[in-house]
Amino acid sequence: MNDEHGADRVLDLQPTDVVSTLFQPIKPRRAFDEASAEIKRLIFKGVLKPGDRLPSETELASRFGVGRQTIREALRLLELSGFISMQKGGVGGPLVVDTILNTISNSFLDAFQMGRITIDELTLARLAIERMVLESLFAHSPSATDIQALRENVSQARKKVDVGLPSYEENTQFHKLLARASKNHLLTILVESIMTVVAHFRSILAVHPELTAKTITAHEQIIDAIVKGNRKRALTLLEAHLTDIGKRFEELANEQTGGTEGG
Repeated sequence: MNDEHGADRVLDLQPTDVVSTLFQPIKPRRAFDEASAEIKRLIFKGVLKPGDRLPSETELASRFGVGRQTIREALRLLELSGFISMQKGGVGGPLVVDTILNTISNSFLDAFQMGRITIDELTLARLAIERMVLESLFAHSPSATDIQALRENVSQARKKVDVGLPSYEENTQFHKLLARASKNHLLTILVESIMTVVAHFRSILAVHPELTAKTITAHEQIIDAIVKGNRKRALTLLEAHLTDIGKRFEELANEQTGGTEGG
């Protein structure tokens, strides 16, 4: 640096407590840290995607040029961080999972179970987010594949109900498919996370088959409006459907808690 006379000035750092906390000895990274960091990098770049199975410990050790114990430690670190899930069985091993979705879903579910999210808040959030899903869907025009997936979902749900089986899984999946058709990754993550809470709520309440059948009909009507390009009707149907579901959940929760609000 130059002072006012143009001469170079050396920054004089005295060995004070403040300065000593700024600069710490650099620790060389351990081999398992390097291995886990490289696998994370491949996940972040999209080379490894959720659902992909990693090579065996032996093969990974060979590729990284380290021992199997090092790979074991790297995989353990990745599992604790939520990047992979260790599957058991003959075709088991490390499986890449959607860490972002898992983290958000678990956070939403924990908050709901702890009473921090009410049914009313859940309904309002669904209304706001799924309105945006439909707006995005109409803006990007759903593909024939998207429409086919939605129709197959409703058809499968209808078949189950016709033989007296619940279609909770299909009804939940419908909203996830709708989100994916919007081509907005962030909205997809939010909807899938919120549907984790909805699925949990359905699992603890005795949802009447009549509500399930009504849900399928609403889904069929929403698809028809989308296919016809009727944005206003699709939004109206979706809002009425989600509001009705919210009210029914409130009633079921009150029945189970003797008149207190279910959370």
